Amino acid sequence: MPELRRFAQVDVFTAAPLKGNPLAVVVDGDGLSDAEMQAFANWTNLSETTFLLPPTDAAADYRVRIFTTVRELPFAGHPTLGSCHAWLAAGGQPKGEVIMQQCGVGLVAIRHEHGHLSFAAPPLKRSGPVEEATLSRIREGLGLAPEDIVDHQWVDNGPGWCAVMLASAEQVLALRPDWARLRGLELGVIGPYKVGAVGPRSDGLQFEVRAFISSDGVPEDPVTGSLNAGLAQWLIGAGMAPESYVASQGTVLGRAGRIHVEREGSVIWIGGNVTPLVLGHVKL
Repeated sequence: MPELRRFAQVDVFTAAPLKGNPLAVVVDGDGLSDAEMQAFANWTNLSETTFLLPPTDAAADYRVRIFTTVRELPFAGHPTLGSCHAWLAAGGQPKGEVIMQQCGVGLVAIRHEHGHLSFAAPPLKRSGPVEEATLSRIREGLGLAPEDIVDHQWVDNGPGWCAVMLASAEQVLALRPDWARLRGLELGVIGPYKVGAVGPRSDGLQFEVRAFISSDGVPEDPVTGSLNAGLAQWLIGAGMAPESYVASQGTVLGRAGRIHVEREGSVIWIGGNVTPLVLGHVKL
């Protein structure tokens, strides 16, 4: 028999409603089957829907399962921040100084500082340069010449991300992808804003990011925490980005996502604001 379960829909990586990446959160997810979770995630038709559950790891404060419209993910960034916000809003109390989320990749630390939540970037499952066959597909799918790609790297922390860097943010914004050629790839593209360039430099932004995820039926993700976590590990580690910066994502889609990146010691934190939009119950 379906029951009323607490539900929230939040906007992640923005302080302005409707300018970030929406997330549906079933706060009382215990007792739902895999099929029921997947069916509801398909129905919401958002890039991700999450379900909060009691932890099975004694070190965790809560457990989350993350679903796209067609599959479960072991980890994703904006669902991590949005789920944590919903858990706290529902009365969740962390056991320690940081919040510990349990998900498919294990434990992920989350902190609440500087007016926003941030998660510790999980270790990369795959790194190193992108092989030529995949790089050729990327160039064809994005309409790029070989010299347009400044650098490239696998930055997979669960969803399967690979990434390319272009010379400028303007090049990133001008991309008009061929979705058929990119199908099956989880692709991130990043480019720097340069002094004097046209763009939101008044915000102090240093990079523009786009995420193409055609395999999940959502061609472009508005704001992507997992991708930005992988990008930060790559670029900071290679000396191609400062240890603290703010990236923009979603501009082409009419959003204004802001991702705050900060390295402290060996940990890279990926943060942003979470804005609640819908609070209530869902019958599942």
